Amino acid sequence: MKTNHISLTFTSISENVALTRLIIASVGAQLDLPLNDIEELKVAVSEAVSNAIIHGYSNSPDYIVFLDLDFEDGTLKIEVRDEGCGIANIEQAMQPAYSTDPERMGLGFVFMQSFMDELQVESTPEVGTTVTMMKHFKQIPISSH
Repeated sequence: MKTNHISLTFTSISENVALTRLIIASVGAQLDLPLNDIEELKVAVSEAVSNAIIHGYSNSPDYIVFLDLDFEDGTLKIEVRDEGCGIANIEQAMQPAYSTDPERMGLGFVFMQSFMDELQVESTPEVGTTVTMMKHFKQIPISSH
């Protein structure tokens, strides 16, 4: 089985959420994943990146978001990291409908948890947040397209 690692850094602007959706969809297509799995990956990644931009950086375009994708032995590991304000209470932040922004539904972590097999959130106030998501797939040979 092939392994793959992709590491990206990009500016904390909302337009880059769509870019990360395209990237994860391309990775899913390379892995010959079913369309439903690709859609779930797109939602999970875009929610994590949106959280970094909206909550971590308060929508400021002056920062960098880090995205790492690793595929090995049938497991896709996705890590989204910011160096923003951090989360004071991770347990509270992961509650359904909780959001520090009244314009948001507060379902980002709910979607990440339901669409991924594992979700880990590490955060330190004024240092930043790292969201690590794992999705396990059957051993799928990576095609050469």
